[in-house]
Amino acid sequence: MIGGICPRAIGKVVLLSEGGSSEEIVASYHRRILRETIAKKIAGDILFSSDIGLAMRKWRQYFGIKQSELARALEVSASVISDYESGRRRSPGSLVLRRFVEALLELDERRGGTTIKTLARTLGISDMLVSVVDIRELAAPVETSRFVEVIEGEVLVEPEGSKYIYGYTVIDSVKAIETLSGADFMRLFGSSTERALIFTKVSTGRSPMVAIRVFDVRPALVVLHGLKPDSVDPLAVRLAKLSNVGLVVSKLPEIGELVERLRGSL
Repeated sequence: MIGGICPRAIGKVVLLSEGGSSEEIVASYHRRILRETIAKKIAGDILFSSDIGLAMRKWRQYFGIKQSELARALEVSASVISDYESGRRRSPGSLVLRRFVEALLELDERRGGTTIKTLARTLGISDMLVSVVDIRELAAPVETSRFVEVIEGEVLVEPEGSKYIYGYTVIDSVKAIETLSGADFMRLFGSSTERALIFTKVSTGRSPMVAIRVFDVRPALVVLHGLKPDSVDPLAVRLAKLSNVGLVVSKLPEIGELVERLRGSL
């Protein structure tokens, strides 16, 4: 029992099974991204509020959840929730706050996820996910060599500058070409440009590198997936060198395996 809230009350993260269609797998990634992004938004809003208790109440009411309902989900008495919201109980630590936010999201999902979907549209997450398979900020920076090892990459152009990766975005190249505007493309960088942009469904690698070359902001690393190293267009290699961007080809056969390697190893 921590801060009056039982750790067992919140569901565990389960890795995706190998079964299921690619559409189902991507949909699972998207649900995870939505939860992570919205959870950070809510937790940050509460943490930086001048009155944490009132902020907790605001978000509970925004989700339309009663104190008694939230208390049952967290396996505590309703008075614990009331004490936090009124300030009678000391402000919650990060672990309690995390469980509070996750409980809000889980309860909303049981009702069909209406509030989560509304927040996703408001924050612009839904539009971005059309072309994004996965996006993540790493808890701690990872050496580029380790990142390349995890994805079974072959380096075509050695990365310059920073030797660390702070996050990554896995992109459906076909959908990105069809749907992304210039502003949307910049959002692929997430919270840091010191990240890897991983382009899937690539045939030659030319289009991703042309897009990278057009913009002033450069990623630390570009990863191509879906082709063999000897199939990469020489122009893509030349553009990577001109842009001072590392270029790598991942030899992992499936997108699902690529994402699970990243999620499970970094």
